[in-house]
Amino acid sequence: METEEPPRVGRFDVRMRALVLRWGALRPHEPVLLQLPAGRAPPQGTRLSLVGILRPPSGPTAAWLRHQGVHVVLHVKQWRVIGRRGGVAGLGDAVQRWLAADSTVGLRGERQSVLRAIVLGNAQGMDDSLLARFRASGLYHVLAVDGLKVATVAAAALALARFAGIARVAAELAALAAVGAYTLAAGLHPSVVRAAVAAALGSLAWMTARDRDRWHALLVGALVLLAWNPMFVLDAGFELSFAAVAAIFVVTPRVVRALAGHPVPRPFAQLIGVSTACGLATAPVTWFQFHQVSLVTVPANVVGVPVVAEMLVLALMTAATAPVAPPLARALAHVNGWGAAFVAGCARFFGGLPGAQVTSPAGAAALAACALLVAAYAWHRGGDGAEAGLSALRQRLAEDRSRLAPPP
Repeated sequence: METEEPPRVGRFDVRMRALVLRWGALRPHEPVLLQLPAGRAPPQGTRLSLVGILRPPSGPTAAWLRHQGVHVVLHVKQWRVIGRRGGVAGLGDAVQRWLAADSTVGLRGERQSVLRAIVLGNAQGMDDSLLARFRASGLYHVLAVDGLKVATVAAAALALARFAGIARVAAELAALAAVGAYTLAAGLHPSVVRAAVAAALGSLAWMTARDRDRWHALLVGALVLLAWNPMFVLDAGFELSFAAVAAIFVVTPRVVRALAGHPVPRPFAQLIGVSTACGLATAPVTWFQFHQVSLVTVPANVVGVPVVAEMLVLALMTAATAPVAPPLARALAHVNGWGAAFVAGCARFFGGLPGAQVTSPAGAAALAACALLVAAYAWHRGGDGAEAGLSALRQRLAEDRSRLAPPP
């Protein structure tokens, strides 16, 4: 038995995904959900010898497990560690252990758990009430590894390699290696794989002197994931990730253009546009999957998200510094702890506002109707603005042509 993810510790048991390598005389290589007694739990990447009972999944998690390719639950009675997995997966486990320990050195309690979730997408150890506030505020995505974090890792590795004097091609390869290691450490979840594919295609486009096409990268990521597991199409992470990215491509430019005539700095307008696009696109998915829609996701993300990328960079610096300069690493982690407290405070504040989320079908229907009306109005205004811009451009070209024409 080989564990494939960090343990999810509950009140009454511990659960984690694993791969059955050997069952008696059989070698099935079948994914399974381990359900262990409460207490100690094996870390990710360990090989176990155990005694347990196989049962089909039941309850509300049965459908979710089937979407993940898991068809059985193994209720464990006894277990012991007999080794660790090796190869590429073992490298990912080593990176995961390194980041989990050294990026939060010196931190304890809530700040450690929030920072660890931001860095690795593992929200274990966080208080249930705080997790509920993250969901209600629309900030839950910062506790998962997404495109922003993968792009931050790639950019940081590329910048560091170029600063060290490494040639651009070698620097691109170093960035790809960093993205691959980070992807393995965070786990092969749909949002992580999609972002990693996009980063790889971006580097490949540069190295082959080809134009970058974001829609092409998005579709290739979808094809890779669905070829790996077609049931991902029903997975909430897959739907949220692709809906959000597609909305960013389509909606964000319109929001930025609408704010162009107002005293709003362009970076702030971009942040508002991305938050609005993601909120609109993911609302139907969150209602369908979780029966709730956050109404404060735009302001919460505008306030809370800008520090997330900086926190990830500082966490990577902390992890790199910890083996050689522990006091400096502790100081960096302490600074990052204030960032974690700020993000948690944003979740508590916005998620605790009255009416922060809709959980009733009638409220969801009213919200959907309002959103459609606003979207139709914005689309119409955007089309009118584009037509007016084209008319002005045609008039300007006609004036220039008449001014440059030779006299009769």
